[in-house]
Amino acid sequence: MMRLARTLLAALALASAAPVLAQEDKRPEITERLEIGISTDEIAISSDFRGADLTIFGAIEGYDPNLLAQRKYDIVVALEGPKDDLTVRRKERVLGIWVNRRSMTFELAPESYSLSSTRNVDDIAPAAVLNSIGVGLQHIRLDPIGYIGDGSNISEFRDAFRRLKETGGFYQRDPGGVQFISASLFKATVRLPANVPNGTHVVRAHLFRDGVFISEKALPLRVVKTGLEQMISNAAYANPVSYGILAVILAALTGWIASIVFRKD
Repeated sequence: MMRLARTLLAALALASAAPVLAQEDKRPEITERLEIGISTDEIAISSDFRGADLTIFGAIEGYDPNLLAQRKYDIVVALEGPKDDLTVRRKERVLGIWVNRRSMTFELAPESYSLSSTRNVDDIAPAAVLNSIGVGLQHIRLDPIGYIGDGSNISEFRDAFRRLKETGGFYQRDPGGVQFISASLFKATVRLPANVPNGTHVVRAHLFRDGVFISEKALPLRVVKTGLEQMISNAAYANPVSYGILAVILAALTGWIASIVFRKD
């Protein structure tokens, strides 16, 4: 009798689970994907570099024509600079002198970040979605290292970090910088600042469908210095001790020559 009861309960459980499984099978399949391309995978900069625009071309494959006609697709393209542990400091006035009192270091934050999108990023998707994938100046992952406290100052330091980066031209955004040039082809322009950091950057394109994140495509972009700047940079990294000693000698020699030239008899 007990065996029969267990059999009936198992059958009822399977019967109740069947509609749920059927509903899961009916979920719409994601067919869209992104393809992007850039004209070069390396940019050489010299001492007279004043910034430049980088153009990215791309296409949406497997798109729904009806959704495309209704402008349900949005694209966000970002150029992320090399990542490093970056510190922001807060100055306070002590005895009439401004000194650094508090600081916070963010783990592996991009040194530069240039963003273009079909419209304002915050209008494309909910904040929770943008935070989860780290898209948008206000949604870049900024995780403090070794922070001890109640967390009340983290937002303050994050806002200060973003503000300083935007003021210095390292973080930029261009709502409307991505434009469709045909049914599914698009063009995006991102800005390389004049003081663009050296190293490997990453071009990331994100596809959204009616506020839902669908697909991502990434390509590397190397930024290298050329000429005298490259020679000095290589020498500094390859032989830091010799470079430091030479810098001190040159500074002392320059000061000595200046004292002779401008000496008053």
